[in-house]
Amino acid sequence: MYAVTVHFSVRSDTVTAFLPLMLDNAATSLRDEPGCHQFDVCWNDDEPAEIFLYEIYQDRAAFDAHLNSSHFQRFDTAVADMVVAKSAKTFQQVQHDTLGSIRCQICGSECTPSWRQFYLR
Repeated sequence: MYAVTVHFSVRSDTVTAFLPLMLDNAATSLRDEPGCHQFDVCWNDDEPAEIFLYEIYQDRAAFDAHLNSSHFQRFDTAVADMVVAKSAKTFQQVQHDTLGSIRCQICGSECTPSWRQFYLR
């Protein structure tokens, strides 16, 4: 599993134009990309120009396929002048092995018992 969070700040005069484009991009991603499992579009009621995305992909390759898709490229071009700021973060799932220890998918190291006890209470 590969999670992506994105925070957009858009110009306040473009929110009503931005949201339908964002929702269409999300729906198309879910419909046409087999590796896209979740694509939530959220906003802050108090600050409607703040948009938050929560996306789940099968793996990094599925996310890369999303970024290279024609529908994402069209969306990205269409909203370029609406976006004031954008930040994205990616996260990989930590895997549990059969012995109960935790192995990181990125570096392959196992956690120590004290680390495991602290986080898996």
